[in-house]
Amino acid sequence: MVNTERWPTPGKKPVGRRIRDFWVDFGRQWGLQSMVLPGILFMIVFNFIPIYGLAIAFKRYTVIDTLDSAPWVGWENFKIILEDRYFWDAVVNTLGISFLKLAIGFVIPIILAIMIYEVPAGRFKKAVQTLSYLPHFLSWIVLGGMLITWMSTTGLFNQLLLDLGLLSKPQNILLDAGKYWWIATLSDIWKEAGWGTILYLAIMSKIDPTYYEAAKIDGASRIRQIWHITIPNMKMMIGLNLILTISGLFGSNLDQTLVLMNSQNREKAEVINSYVYRMGMTQGDFSYATAVGLGVSIVSVILLVAANKITSKLNDNQSVL
Repeated sequence: MVNTERWPTPGKKPVGRRIRDFWVDFGRQWGLQSMVLPGILFMIVFNFIPIYGLAIAFKRYTVIDTLDSAPWVGWENFKIILEDRYFWDAVVNTLGISFLKLAIGFVIPIILAIMIYEVPAGRFKKAVQTLSYLPHFLSWIVLGGMLITWMSTTGLFNQLLLDLGLLSKPQNILLDAGKYWWIATLSDIWKEAGWGTILYLAIMSKIDPTYYEAAKIDGASRIRQIWHITIPNMKMMIGLNLILTISGLFGSNLDQTLVLMNSQNREKAEVINSYVYRMGMTQGDFSYATAVGLGVSIVSVILLVAANKITSKLNDNQSVL
């Protein structure tokens, strides 16, 4: 019987040859590969190495301990989470704000992108695009300061509401906890809606103009052209953004919360990210904060997979990921 183990499988290169070819190709593409290396190093340092620190969630860790010397407590931190009323208040606030952003903020960039696309090329179109993108490049420190000033008792919003007769006397809007969810949602839309149109506009620029010409010949109105041509061609990108948005339902904007939250609206403003930050960095309970973060990450992965499955079912079993 002939021993074929030493012979390579037909059509498949030996392992040594594949490794050598890899490094030869890598050397030929050194210019391109060097552009990727910083991103890979960033991911290794800030995404993969910290995974070792997740062990803190199962330990009683303090600043005087090391990862190895801290005593194991098993699932104790997770049991505390389930009994923590303040954590569940943060969950309710996170989901409330995230669902408002999903219901309103997800649709507005699509509508805005279509409106910009329908405007003939010219100065007005460029001005609208520039003005809609601009807030994205401003930090929440700057935008938060503007909002705090505008919503004060002598601010712009109070003056407008008083002139319109919607307020009887000035009030600091940001101190009203009942209005915070809407403040967080609308301010986030104001900041990110314009930036969210970029991918949609890129997709629409690739649509074959003959589709619209044929539709005009058939007598289709502009609305019908948008409904039957523009939106179907954006379907894959809309699905991708929907999946990413759903997977981030538990990840409310920390920067926004830290800027706009105060002692008066904390009961409605405290979200999971700010709660983890407060428990870890302010109170020094690193084990508890890590356990919360780990639990939220697991739920986010589950939401990502579920959203991808649902979207693929709605898209003829074609996954966008």
